[in-house]
Amino acid sequence: MTVIDVEGVNNVRDVGGMPAAGGRIRSGVLLRSGQLSTATPRGAVALSELVGHIVDLRDGEEVAAEPTEIAGPDTTHLPLFLGSVRSFFEADTSLDDLYLHLLEESGERLVAAVRIIAVGHPTLVYCTVGKDRTGVTVALALAAVDADREAIIADYALTESQLPPERSQRIAAYLRSQHPEAVHAVALATQSPAPVMRRLLERVDERWGSAADYLRANGLTDAELDALRAALVEPADQG
Repeated sequence: MTVIDVEGVNNVRDVGGMPAAGGRIRSGVLLRSGQLSTATPRGAVALSELVGHIVDLRDGEEVAAEPTEIAGPDTTHLPLFLGSVRSFFEADTSLDDLYLHLLEESGERLVAAVRIIAVGHPTLVYCTVGKDRTGVTVALALAAVDADREAIIADYALTESQLPPERSQRIAAYLRSQHPEAVHAVALATQSPAPVMRRLLERVDERWGSAADYLRANGLTDAELDALRAALVEPADQG
């Protein structure tokens, strides 16, 4: 993975370069980040030069609070949470349960995001932090084309170190004050532990057979899976 410095935006990286069956993930095709509303004018120009399509996974409340305007790339809004983000903190939802919720409740939207990636244009997937909704979407796309599992997990786990420490400390303090009895709130907002993604991918295998089978079960066709592989995987003889 390649961390990219985009002025005003946290957690920007290109997942290209990781090993995959038959080759490696192509660089410049699938990028991920936290929210873009904080991009400086220079950062916005840099993003418009990097990507041709932006997939915004935030819910309507988040979009209204932090609108994003990046001139140039097409933007598709695919809210993955059915309900507000706040409800997960109020319910003290764990990361494991949150990701299972995404798999069970947002399959069609996850497939819609993967379809955009499969077109092959440089695509940026993002949400507010670029950790959970973005992490699950990117992991499914990569796993569906047989990217190396440990590399997928490492990419997910990298997010925690890419978040500004002062931001994480401030949010953790706020959550402890608002939800003093909560067990999972701080992890939900600030952490991306590798075992969580490992368990998610194992759960996908157990329940659906594979990430590709999960996407098929939610409407992705074999032709679209072939297109996803062609878009994401650079064959070894081209590396």
